[in-house]
Amino acid sequence: MQALIERLAGALAVLGGLGVAAIALVTTGSVASRWAFGQPLQGDTEIVEFGMAAVVACFLPLCQWRMGNVIVDFATARAPTPLRGILDRAGALLVAAMLGLLAWRTGVAAIDQHRYGAVTMLLQWPLWIAYLAMAVPMALTAAIALHTAVTGHSGARGGAG
Repeated sequence: MQALIERLAGALAVLGGLGVAAIALVTTGSVASRWAFGQPLQGDTEIVEFGMAAVVACFLPLCQWRMGNVIVDFATARAPTPLRGILDRAGALLVAAMLGLLAWRTGVAAIDQHRYGAVTMLLQWPLWIAYLAMAVPMALTAAIALHTAVTGHSGARGGAG
């Protein structure tokens, strides 16, 4: 199970990295077009907005799996190890609930956007695709957090978790 989670989360992170590269190319191309021709690429902001929605979500599963979230632990740094483990599991359960709710509502939004035929203003891209591209990684993140909360296992480096 852990190897599957690592592969899925890693694949989404690679996809997110490719998305960041594509967004950087679009931005560079738009700046170059503005410099050379006096106008940016048409729809450049739509492409960046569309892409960033998915890209951010694509990094969440691997971050959760490897316990890469920022943790403010000044209050628990001196707590006994068993207590910290309980708190880590409780935190993972809260992340699972929050990302599960976000995935559900983003999925509902994708269905609504598809039903209404909503599209971006300039490029006329269907908006439901962006919502779906966010919902799937969020659902995987919720599942990973739930796995960590239930089993106490994660893909944290150094054997932790």
